[in-house]
Amino acid sequence: MKKLMSALFLIVMSANAFAGHHAKGEHKDIVETAASNEMFSTLVAAVKSADLVSTLKGEGPFTVFAPTDDAFAALPDGTIEMLLKPENKQTLTKILTYHVVAGKVTAKDVSTLTDAATVEGSKVMVSTSMNKVMINDAQVIKADVMTSNGVIHVIDKVLLPSDVKAAL
Repeated sequence: MKKLMSALFLIVMSANAFAGHHAKGEHKDIVETAASNEMFSTLVAAVKSADLVSTLKGEGPFTVFAPTDDAFAALPDGTIEMLLKPENKQTLTKILTYHVVAGKVTAKDVSTLTDAATVEGSKVMVSTSMNKVMINDAQVIKADVMTSNGVIHVIDKVLLPSDVKAAL
């Protein structure tokens, strides 16, 4: 029960954190939306390190499965620091582009999908069960954060392509 209450609290707080974007009718782009929320500071730092800012500020539309700082913190110790080093930019880019799907895929669209092709080149598995949406083994904890160039779905784990997962 405590975990359920914690999860509900996180979803409500996430919704409140993004409420301003919808209320004003002004949508920031994907990067601006992520940068305006503290729970994505690691993701934003990684996007900058991989030189993907201009891409994700582009016309799109894009669908981004955005891991929270807690999701990044759950990676093995030292992983984030290692990935942010310039010599690991290619691996970081591969991981980040594995979180992006070309086009705008909303929560409504997910019910018809079993997988989705990522910008990285491989597919993520999509499943729905008991009102939960899973992208591989990551749960969507906040869906449909609309931006001017796509949509963000907040997830609770970092998605790793199989070849990267094997190397870590």
